[in-house]
Amino acid sequence: MKISHFYINLLFVLFSNLVLEATFAQTYIQPLHKVTLPQAHKGTLEVDTLLLDSYGKPPENVRRFYLESRNSFSSETDRNFTHKDILESARRNDITFLGGPMLGSLSNESVIIWVRPANSESISIVVKDSDGNIAKRVENVRVTPGIDKRFLINGLTPDTNYKYSVLSNKSSVAAGSFTTAPMNDLKGKLRIAFGADFHKIGLHNPNLYREIQKREPLVMLFYGDTAVDGRKNNASMHRSDYLLRDVSLPWKKFVANIPVYATWDDWDYFTNDTNGIPKNYTSSDRELIREVWKRNWNNPVNAPNREGIYFKTRLGSVEIFMLDTRSCRENDKRRQYTSFLGKTQHEWLKKGLKESTAPFKIISSGTMWSDYVSNAKDTWGSWDTEGREELFSLIEEERIGGVLLISGDRHGARGFKIPRKSGFEFYEFEVGTLGGVPGPAAMVKNCPEQIFGYDGPTTIAFGEFNFDTSTDNPNVTFLLIRDKGEILEEHTLTLDQLTP
Repeated sequence: MKISHFYINLLFVLFSNLVLEATFAQTYIQPLHKVTLPQAHKGTLEVDTLLLDSYGKPPENVRRFYLESRNSFSSETDRNFTHKDILESARRNDITFLGGPMLGSLSNESVIIWVRPANSESISIVVKDSDGNIAKRVENVRVTPGIDKRFLINGLTPDTNYKYSVLSNKSSVAAGSFTTAPMNDLKGKLRIAFGADFHKIGLHNPNLYREIQKREPLVMLFYGDTAVDGRKNNASMHRSDYLLRDVSLPWKKFVANIPVYATWDDWDYFTNDTNGIPKNYTSSDRELIREVWKRNWNNPVNAPNREGIYFKTRLGSVEIFMLDTRSCRENDKRRQYTSFLGKTQHEWLKKGLKESTAPFKIISSGTMWSDYVSNAKDTWGSWDTEGREELFSLIEEERIGGVLLISGDRHGARGFKIPRKSGFEFYEFEVGTLGGVPGPAAMVKNCPEQIFGYDGPTTIAFGEFNFDTSTDNPNVTFLLIRDKGEILEEHTLTLDQLTP
């Protein structure tokens, strides 16, 4: 008896969900394969296959589809997801989506659901509240195979839990849940998770995702060296690395249920320590890689002229500024001028900080704000001391309160105070331990400004901010949490402490 594709797809979804639930139900899963950072940087077929299978092989049809597609991507430098070989492999292996669903661009009344369909079957989305009532229905949207599609789900209620189903050919092919943000002026509690430096190695780690999900953050921030590793201007291999991300069962489970926001660092961009338009690259290369990035994430679009990949978003009592500290850099030796953000982004950030009415502000930087680690290698101080001083002075002069600095790049997890002549102190939380990769020493010698330090190889951990605006003096508590659930660090700061 011949089984129709409808039932094959349905069985595949059911099986995948069972695998995902079984994976996340366990207490701790040891990786079957350990990939080193130099191996990840090489990104050979052998290495990528080890990463694919690192916590157990995915269903055979998914594995076969990825390997066939990776072979296709490696055959030329600008092959995309619409290529006939990739779409034919998806059809042959009963793959409905090349990627997604991935949640992002959350607000107090909306969310965007990102998918990359593998076929031309129309897509519908049904969103239900906790009582099972239909809150939103998007019916029969036409899609193009291989082209990412974003579904705006709006008209929702603030601070409310929702479940959703994605349907293709009238059958449910994916599902997830999310919570809308609270109203901006609502007093209460809010949780945001963050971290950097997966380097593909930790991207498939179900232990880490399970611990983050258990704590139910509103969103997760990724700000550097996440899914692509040193592919230079080979757009095909950038896309291949994103496909490796998107076929990962732990990743699929996570981003279907936690909205994610992302910016890049050097390895996501071209390769180690690259910025601006590097030697032997062109402005066209930069625009190509920027566009590949934008099509593979689900970020808000509000940067001036869409020149970089920076953006801002407001979630209740917190405004988040995620910066592009790579592709917008300027370096004019003749004028002795350097800029970490470039003029447009720099002015955008200053304007946004001055206009923000949020009690707390998070500003992410792919590399470090302070200069204590690795002799200030690739930090604000080594690249743009004047720009940093201008930003810090603005915050002090305008008495902009609640600013929290987060950073990555220097593998490990560290906290620092950045003292000012005025007596005010900025706080930087550098959490670069998502992949557990080697880096500089955890603690900096003779550095009284350091609050804590953990090295990468022994620590796989994420950061978390817990905001509480229900008290007379609002506060935020930083937590550093291992992928085994252990809380390594806990530090509470009041809004008064964070206000110049």
